Amino acid sequence: MDGSQGEFGFESPIDPSAVRRFLADNPEFLKGDDGLLAELGLTVATSNVVEFAPMARVHAAHQREAEQRQLLEETARANFAAQAQTHGAVVDLLDARNNSDLARRVDELARTRFGLVAGVIALECENLPPAGWRPLVEGQVNLLLDGPRRMSRMGVVRTAFGLFDEAVGPIASVAMVRMAIWEPSRQGLLAFGSADPEGFTPDMGSELIALLARVVERTAERWPLP
Repeated sequence: MDGSQGEFGFESPIDPSAVRRFLADNPEFLKGDDGLLAELGLTVATSNVVEFAPMARVHAAHQREAEQRQLLEETARANFAAQAQTHGAVVDLLDARNNSDLARRVDELARTRFGLVAGVIALECENLPPAGWRPLVEGQVNLLLDGPRRMSRMGVVRTAFGLFDEAVGPIASVAMVRMAIWEPSRQGLLAFGSADPEGFTPDMGSELIALLARVVERTAERWPLP
C-alpha cells in the first residue's frame, strides 16, 4: 500500500515534484479554479499566463518609490545648486564699489549665475536714482506688489515688465522683493525677469531672492543719497 488516498490525498508528505508534474500535465486545473487562484494571490492575465499579483504590486510600489526618490534627489541637487549660486552672488554684491556698480552686478549675476534675462534695482524717488537704477513714483512699489503688506511677488505680473529695458529681450515672468533703503527709508524693489512664463510662479519660495534684497539694502547704505 502506497498511502495514497486520491490524486493529492497522501498520508505521507506530498512530493513537490509530483505536484509540479501534475500541474504541468493539467494546466487547466489551476487556471480554472478561481478560489484557489485567489488564495494563492494569483490572477490569470491572459489565456496562457498566470500573473503573480502580489509580486506585481510590490514591483509597482518599488518603482513608485524609486521614482519619488529620484525626484527628491533631483530637487535636492537643484536646491543645493541654487544656494551655491546665491552665496556666490552675495559675495559679488558685497564687492560693489558704488551704487551704479551695485546695479550692474545685480544685472550681471541675474544673467550669468541664474540664467535670467535681467535683474534691476528700482527706487521710489522724486529726483533721479543712482545710475543704473530704475525710477519709481511714490506708491508704485505697493502697486507692483499688490498691497502695502506684501514683501514679495512672483509670477506673470505684466505691470512689472516695464521695470526692464526692452533691449534685454522679452520678459515672461518676474520675481520682486520689497526693499527699504537708507534713513529715512525709501521704498524700492529688487526684481528679476525670466523669459520663461514658468520661470517664476506664485507658489515658489522667495527666500533666496529675499536674501539678495537684504544684501543690496545693506550694501547700498554705504553710499546714501543726498
